[in-house]
Amino acid sequence: MPVRRTRRLVAAGVSAGLIGLAAVGCSEGGAPAAAVVAVAPEGHADVLVGLPAAVDGTKIVVGDARAPHTVTVYVDPRCGYCAKFEAGGGTVLAEEAAAGAVKVEYVVASFLDDRTGGTASARAANALRASVEAGPGRFAAFQAALFASQPGPGSRDGYSVGHLLRIAERVEGLRSAAFDRAVRENAYQRWVADSEKAFEDSGVGGTPTVLVDGAGLPGGDALYDAARFSEALRDAGV
Repeated sequence: MPVRRTRRLVAAGVSAGLIGLAAVGCSEGGAPAAAVVAVAPEGHADVLVGLPAAVDGTKIVVGDARAPHTVTVYVDPRCGYCAKFEAGGGTVLAEEAAAGAVKVEYVVASFLDDRTGGTASARAANALRASVEAGPGRFAAFQAALFASQPGPGSRDGYSVGHLLRIAERVEGLRSAAFDRAVRENAYQRWVADSEKAFEDSGVGGTPTVLVDGAGLPGGDALYDAARFSEALRDAGV
């Protein structure tokens, strides 16, 4: 399949210093995660609720568009390592975006559907795209809840419509007739496909991958530890 071929080709060309390398990311498989319905990390919801989000082509941009630094994050909703990142480095990024230090560009991939089977990543990506339309804070809070509620690895039926709507129920102000319809009818299918293609064309080797102003961060496992990730951002000039 094209996605598998892309993964093999780009893996050889990505520098071993990049955070989110295939060696620690979902191009080599996922980490266990419970199929639950959860919310943002404790004490973090107040940060998420104030974050604006907007669609810019195949990216979802969180924070002030005038921020001095741009952090680009490549994720796949089924990637267990992406869930670990969201609970670690992702909380730091939200705080930096809330402070106006960075804007965060999310590229939502769905290549794990091809690798594992089913369409769970694509369904979740569609729901993430729909959440942007619900207003400030909804995407950020929903993304955190979605990764915290990630189905177990290898689950083809994860992120069913019902599961996604139950997760959305935990995000104040997200559920509406328009949001529910977009989730049920897969309204952003074309955007999801375009976002996956943007991921394939990007040259990164797997998810999660994080770039600051276009450059990869050194540090490997620092993605998953808030303190170490914050230090990596400082070293990158943020």
